[in-house]
Amino acid sequence: MRTGSEPTTARSALRLRLVLALWGLAWALFGTTAFALVGRPGWAAACGALWVVTTVDLAMVIRHIRQGPHYQPGRDIPPYLPPERRWP
Repeated sequence: MRTGSEPTTARSALRLRLVLALWGLAWALFGTTAFALVGRPGWAAACGALWVVTTVDLAMVIRHIRQGPHYQPGRDIPPYLPPERRWP
């Protein structure tokens, strides 16, 4: 159902973001470990920074999933109405 207000009522595919964050976390962990063992500290640090970013994203996604239907609505919940604009 399109209402014309999709940018303000957009929903995130949290389960897909969860899977992608877990995939990125696994690769960042692998990259950090592999580059540290090979002796490439610069690349290991870059993968470590990516690991931190991915962990923060994963924590935010899990937090939004646990907050319930406001962030993870089902098919039976209609789109949110856009906020009313009040002109001064």
